[in-house]
Amino acid sequence: MQNINEKALAVTAEVSKAVLGKPEVVLKIMMAILARGHVLIEDIPGVGKTTLAQAFARAMDLTQNRVQFTPDVLPSDIVGFSLYQKETGKFVYHPGAVMCNLFLADEINRTSARTQSALLEVMEESAVTVDGVTRVLPQPFTVFATENPVGSVGTQMLPESQLDRFMVCVVMGYPDAEAEMEILSRQPRRALLDRVHPVMDKNDLLAMQQQVDEVYMSDEIRRYIVELSRATRQDSRLMLGLSPRASLAVAGMARAAAFLGGRNYVAPQDITAIFADAARHRLRLTEQARTGGDTVQNILDDVLHTVPRPRPEQQERYPLPGMRHIPLQAALLRPERQERAGPAGLGGLRQRRRRLPPQRQGRFRKESSPLQV
Repeated sequence: MQNINEKALAVTAEVSKAVLGKPEVVLKIMMAILARGHVLIEDIPGVGKTTLAQAFARAMDLTQNRVQFTPDVLPSDIVGFSLYQKETGKFVYHPGAVMCNLFLADEINRTSARTQSALLEVMEESAVTVDGVTRVLPQPFTVFATENPVGSVGTQMLPESQLDRFMVCVVMGYPDAEAEMEILSRQPRRALLDRVHPVMDKNDLLAMQQQVDEVYMSDEIRRYIVELSRATRQDSRLMLGLSPRASLAVAGMARAAAFLGGRNYVAPQDITAIFADAARHRLRLTEQARTGGDTVQNILDDVLHTVPRPRPEQQERYPLPGMRHIPLQAALLRPERQERAGPAGLGGLRQRRRRLPPQRQGRFRKESSPLQV
């Protein structure tokens, strides 16, 4: 029987057929979906943000609606509206665009604040309220929102209350030369999406989300997440730190990272691998920090280096029963070599290291270094 997390990795493989050269972005978005989160994709036009969302909908066989957010889009276009029917003498609800499994809000920061606010209840409660009647959205439900960088023509900043509802914010970036050559060789653009085929359905996704919810997280890991969040709140360079909702997002992403890696426990590396993506869009620099050349990414790096990490061996008594570890394209999901030391634990690894010649000892040291993507 196919392992359930192998299906999730099959989705990332299908999406990578349409979005070339971005395995890390695809993996992190898959984590957010498994953790029941919403995704904000920020970058300049033309780098594949919309194609990425459409590819995920295809690979998971989800119903998808897309709205191009322009200044004339109304909240009723999003949540729906009630229309009076003369024949019955009653108001009949007409569903809005969010009545689907995957809602794509394209260029969300080009529309009015009134329309953006229509998504607040949708993203937090997976429900819409029209004329005093609350209706639950289909499950699973995920919002994919794309935005152009602030300062582009016709854009405005999203309010902090809405940014905080996105579990992660990923940046696409330009493809490398080889990936761009392959994109050109596969013209027209529609041919890229035609290569993506469904490898699971919404029932499979719901089962995976339930499995992710059950991934074990120790008190040491919870404390680590709390200390990371508190460090951002106490940093004098930030006027706005991480909220408790942000801590929940980090925990959910870490559970999904462990699940994709074939483990039912969260390791410290799962936190450090996803922390920046779950945190960067929620932070606000002070004016002094901005003029002094500080960036959000630099501050997040400082926080990760300052807050002590839990010891990896504290997690070894929770192996994943009956599940083979799956090597991933990006090393960010693999536990450190020390965590795979086996029943002997870290002490056994140290004993074996002492018996190895010096040139082989260096190999172990290199593999246990911070994860690289």
